Amino acid sequence: EDEEEEEEEEGSGVRVTPALLKATTGEFSLESILLLRLRGRGIAHLGCLADCSNLEWLDLSGNAIAGLAPLAALRALAVLNLAGNRVASVEPLRGCRSLRQLNLAGNRLRSVRQLRCLQGLRHLESLRLRDPRGDLGNPLCAAPAYRAALAAMLPGLKAIDGQRVAGRGSELWRLCGELDAALDGEARADGQAAGPAAQPWVRAGFWEARPARRSAVLEEATRQLGQALRECRELGRRADDSIARARRALGRRQRGDFGF
Repeated sequence: EDEEEEEEEEGSGVRVTPALLKATTGEFSLESILLLRLRGRGIAHLGCLADCSNLEWLDLSGNAIAGLAPLAALRALAVLNLAGNRVASVEPLRGCRSLRQLNLAGNRLRSVRQLRCLQGLRHLESLRLRDPRGDLGNPLCAAPAYRAALAAMLPGLKAIDGQRVAGRGSELWRLCGELDAALDGEARADGQAAGPAAQPWVRAGFWEARPARRSAVLEEATRQLGQALRECRELGRRADDSIARARRALGRRQRGDFGF
């Protein structure tokens, strides 16, 4: 049934083509594209998107996309926004092995079982199926316990619908609860018994900054900035040469040498 809906809805709409991608990004090679924003373009067919093999960040929100087959080839993709589309099956996403953040709010997913294909994505930390700010959801969000079911099925998730379910935020909440309980216990003892030995609130190294993860996106941005600076210096040098020649020519004219 889902496949029939995809076939019906892919009959019209914009197709992703090499010309569209090159015009959007300014890149001549599709393999060079690392970040791509195609929000609200009326896209229904993902076309040649599979050729962007090094893509890491992709925004396809606000389109008319139903079929995700080309995304299966994007092994480096880390962030994917599909909010506000017509997706009823996410099976192809099992190929996105590097996926960390996935936004599926405002689509047509009917059951938590349809997300079992994401169990193999070991790096997936954030999944959004509902976004109250944009009044976006999925049919499965009508079940009150869908978040608990997702957390059980995908234990690696740290956030569902923007709400933290694991990680540092939840650990701090738990630690504060334990502190409150310890203080209540001491109050009931009326000071007659010594309280438990003081324990650190967090484990050693909790507040230390983590080293930045190498990012191909950052490296590419740095390379492009360096190239732009070199081009600016070259243009400045050429402008200085042109100004110097113009001044010399004006000096000759003032002396009566007009070149005739």
